[in-house]
Amino acid sequence: MSRALKGDAGPRNRLRPWIWGAAVGLLLVPAIAMRFFPAAGVDWTALDFVAMGVLLALACGLYELGARASANAVYRLAFALAVLTGFLTVWVNLAVGMLGGEHDAINLGFAGVLLVAAAGATIARLEPAGMARAMAVAGVAQLLVVGVAVPMGFRPVELALTACFAVPWFASALLFGAAARRVVARR
Repeated sequence: MSRALKGDAGPRNRLRPWIWGAAVGLLLVPAIAMRFFPAAGVDWTALDFVAMGVLLALACGLYELGARASANAVYRLAFALAVLTGFLTVWVNLAVGMLGGEHDAINLGFAGVLLVAAAGATIARLEPAGMARAMAVAGVAQLLVVGVAVPMGFRPVELALTACFAVPWFASALLFGAAARRVVARR
């Protein structure tokens, strides 16, 4: 296990106030829209705000975990990209559904993608080389769910856009790989 993962994470996370501030700002957008722009059609319930608040807190907390795991900027970027991709996957699925509507059963497959990413990260113990493999497998899992959906009659543009969600998983994998090479180069 690297020194950073044992608690020596290096410099403090300077992005912390910006990350948490952006989360609060994002949560305020629908409240402001409902209050001052009723014609916008934003109609959130208290449960919507609670769900989004929990989702944002979870995403920010996961980012904090990644920031504590390594002081390496490339590693932190890779971790942030993976967290953002997971956040957007959940958000899109809750709001409208990745494919079809939010109640279409195929969308449960994207929970599997998130489980693959989380299980892979756990198995990798947040080490960069293992994280690279885990995020690559998450990208493949994303494409597999889309592949399963092809014969179900979804519109090609919908399938293509959903397949594009594999891109940030793969980008995260490449960044973790770069972070792993930096660790090896320092030894």
